Amino acid sequence: MDDLIENFISYLSIERGLAENTLLAYRRDLLKYTNFLKGLGITFPAHVKREKITQFIYDQKKAGLNTSSICRSLAAIKTFHRFLVREDLAKEDPTDLIETPKKWQRVPDVLTQQEIENMIHESQGKKWQQIRDNAILELFYASGMRVSELSGLQVGDVNLSVGYVRCIGKGKKERVIPIGKSARGAVAHYSEKVRGKLIKKTMTSDLFVSRLGRRLSRQSIWKIIKFYASKANIKKTIKPHTLRHSFATHLLEHGADLRSVQEMLGHADISTTQIYTHVDKERLRTIHKQYHPRG
Repeated sequence: MDDLIENFISYLSIERGLAENTLLAYRRDLLKYTNFLKGLGITFPAHVKREKITQFIYDQKKAGLNTSSICRSLAAIKTFHRFLVREDLAKEDPTDLIETPKKWQRVPDVLTQQEIENMIHESQGKKWQQIRDNAILELFYASGMRVSELSGLQVGDVNLSVGYVRCIGKGKKERVIPIGKSARGAVAHYSEKVRGKLIKKTMTSDLFVSRLGRRLSRQSIWKIIKFYASKANIKKTIKPHTLRHSFATHLLEHGADLRSVQEMLGHADISTTQIYTHVDKERLRTIHKQYHPRG
């Protein structure tokens, strides 16, 4: 089973071009699944029956996994068995009639425009760290990129004269996102005054770097976001994609069309982008409840 998983992961990487984080999640879920099968004495795909997969899903639920995690795990298992059939490594797909558990569509946490402004204001200053962090916040909110995409930006990916940023998203798909004058000014200021001093002799092409001249990791950028949210006295839970969610929500609130937001976010399916329309509806519901005399 372990060899089959590695063949499957190679297929996902080479033929489908999935991102490294996605591959890690697939491998983790499948190893958990095959370890469960080994505990039942099952070591060959042909011996896997539908009821065993159902039992695995039930055990995951009993162990306290949420519906979203179970759905992700089942998606990995289904894709794995389809791959085995397609490669003639198994005759039947035991997941064929197994339905994915229904899950509530979670509305992401977003910040208000004023909260974003307060965070950016807190990052302003003359110290090198403030100049860099201000550029990160401005560009993050201006583009709605994923944290991993922001971390991986190269100097040549940002065109300040025209006003766009080029990033490589999931599945190594490239997209171009327009950015406004505030972000362009902040990145230009950082590039001119700070970046050269930080990289010294490393000759790196990474845009955002640490004091040692190395690329800022996703975790470091997340810590920066949380730090300025705390300084701005924001009590909401801050997650890695909070600014990304806020970017999309604020665009839609101001009249942007869904297709354009989908393209800027790099969503393959527009249904993924539609969750932000639910955020707006939830905001309207809250306003109605707060201000309507019989709300």
